[in-house]
Amino acid sequence: MANVNSTEVSNFVADPPVMNSARNAGGVMRIAAGTVAAAAGDLSAGDTIMLALVPSNAAIVSIKIFNDDLDSGSTHTMHIGLYTVDDVGAVTVVDVDAYASATTDCRAAVTTGTEVAFEARNINTMGQRVWEDAGVSSDPGGYYAVGFESEAAGDTAGDISYLITYVVD
Repeated sequence: MANVNSTEVSNFVADPPVMNSARNAGGVMRIAAGTVAAAAGDLSAGDTIMLALVPSNAAIVSIKIFNDDLDSGSTHTMHIGLYTVDDVGAVTVVDVDAYASATTDCRAAVTTGTEVAFEARNINTMGQRVWEDAGVSSDPGGYYAVGFESEAAGDTAGDISYLITYVVD
């Protein structure tokens, strides 16, 4: 019978043991959660809704989106990505679909939540820091905003709730 150890187990059993990153073993889990009441005009193609700020050195392990029916038809799609927000509130896209790309969940009510953290991101990036998800070469420090962008317009007002789970050292 074969046995394969994860990096974390291999580090533990090494002689001498090797410390694991707190993002992968023993880190502090935090959440960002809330609800945005979106008007029909907030969901035009290219419109963005910033959901939460997450430290650049955190590792996102889950992003769940809950929503009312935001599209009385069948056109609305959303991206979930990363943005910077400056001290006067100006938003700049870093990676529009770092986590989810053109998903169609908002076309109907979703009350059980849709996991989107790995819809567009490779599963082997579990434990990767947010700045790495953003595709930048080094940690700029501070925060990234996790944002929702309507790629194709929805025309119905409704609530968008989110639960972002992340790990910090």
